[in-house]
Amino acid sequence: MKSCSSNEFNLNLAKYYPGSKRILKKAQLYPDMAVAMREVTLTNGQTLPLYGTSGIYTTPEFRFDINTGLPKIRKKLSDNPLTQLGYAKKGIITPEMEYVAIRENMALEHTLPKANPNYPITPEMVREEILKGRAIIPANINHSELEPMIIGRNFLVKVNANIGNSAVTSSLSEEVEKLIWSVTWGADTVMDLSTGKDISITREKILRNSPVPIGTVPIYQALEKVGGVAENLSWEVMREVLIEQAEQGVDYFTIHAGVLKDYIKLTQNRVTGIVSRGGAIMAKWCMAHNKENFLYTHFEDICAIMREYDVSFSLGDGLRPGCIADANDEAQFSELKTQGELNKIAYSYDVQTMNEGPGHIPLDKIKENMDKQLKWCNEAPFYTLGPLVIDFAAGYDHIASCIGAANIAHHGCALLCYVTPKEHLGLPNKKDVKDGLIAYKIAAHSADAAKSAHFCSMCGPKFCSMKIHQEIKDFRP
Repeated sequence: MKSCSSNEFNLNLAKYYPGSKRILKKAQLYPDMAVAMREVTLTNGQTLPLYGTSGIYTTPEFRFDINTGLPKIRKKLSDNPLTQLGYAKKGIITPEMEYVAIRENMALEHTLPKANPNYPITPEMVREEILKGRAIIPANINHSELEPMIIGRNFLVKVNANIGNSAVTSSLSEEVEKLIWSVTWGADTVMDLSTGKDISITREKILRNSPVPIGTVPIYQALEKVGGVAENLSWEVMREVLIEQAEQGVDYFTIHAGVLKDYIKLTQNRVTGIVSRGGAIMAKWCMAHNKENFLYTHFEDICAIMREYDVSFSLGDGLRPGCIADANDEAQFSELKTQGELNKIAYSYDVQTMNEGPGHIPLDKIKENMDKQLKWCNEAPFYTLGPLVIDFAAGYDHIASCIGAANIAHHGCALLCYVTPKEHLGLPNKKDVKDGLIAYKIAAHSADAAKSAHFCSMCGPKFCSMKIHQEIKDFRP
């Protein structure tokens, strides 16, 4: 793994990040590898390195040719590479593991206390967390432009941004621009949820221009292939889509394999029924054919495909609640239990896995979601949409949801899927993406700070009243 030059990125960086420049930190286990960071010069003359990808410096005004894409910085360890989990099981620390350890350790060193039980984060700790199934590094072997990152509750809370075209709006160039804009404002991963024309071409451009992991919901493209008729879906069509997307370099798939036929009846008396697109598609297929979900019956076949490319699972919550009246019901928790069973199968195939969660959940029911996911899913990373804590904030859903996001992240959620002001209204524009990401970066940092942070940037380590008070409490004459 190598890094691209710093100088070209520093020219326009000051416009979006005053006093900033890009720096590189050399690795030790893999000395030819360097990790990109943003260094900020403070008003007192001191400098502070911050977690960030190279893409954060690729501003819209300093755009590369999207047809060329980013430099290819990753190299395969062998001609027959294992998954990150496969390497972890063999006791091997990969370049990706050392890369993420350096990034995470830098953030803990400068913004969180050294008394934190996870400090310092070593490459071996990263390997162990992956081995235990508590963390994943989404890193398809064909996504050579990727700057690796880690998702797990013992690491920094991460934020995902959703982009993607629809059948009625948005163009290829607009989606790539939204990708760049998302990374610029701090997205740790990006999901391409395109459902319109040219899905494959759009995804290819996004991947070649993305330094962060890209996730997809493959059932969307499968549905396009059968003319939008859910009943015409088949395992053969889905298999073709999975292989195509894995070949392109998609880092994680949302697979709604936990939507079982018997669970569908549990949603009939809900206020909002099934609100997940993937969940609704699979539910309709099950009812039309009176058969079990083919994503469930062919789950081991899916694992075999994903293992070959090191694509991670994001096991979809197809029965998530669409309003707080439906929160924590039997349908939602039945699917979550099934996700836990699928986690074990994926682990046996060396496929990294995280679980998706709600959705609309009131504040008093958030902790129960986190507790059950940790128990039923063997402490795999939890990835939640929000959750939204009220149902009536249209136009301001980024605020309603980041309240829930900060809360569930404090309890152990590893990845927060942002919600923009356009949630429930339409596709987000650039400003919506920025507003959603800023809200969620605040939520994520709030959760990180709750992990025993002992001072903030306003007061620093010497003038923090809360830190001084703790020192008074600890003082023994």
